[in-house]
Amino acid sequence: MKNILFTNWNAMRFIRLAIALFLFSQAYITKNWIFVGIGFFFLVQVIFNFGCGPNGCAVPNNKYSKR
Repeated sequence: MKNILFTNWNAMRFIRLAIALFLFSQAYITKNWIFVGIGFFFLVQVIFNFGCGPNGCAVPNNKYSKR
């Protein structure tokens, strides 16, 4: 768990963290608490490094040849 949290920090991970913090602050300022849920979604992506990788979110296309 410590390895996931403290390694492989890239620009997209910092952007997600900034979005999460912005949404939390907006939820507090505007009292619109739906922003907390959306901010939590981005925070979970930051913590566990989820999201689309360099290949995008495409499903791999494995074609099997019949022989």
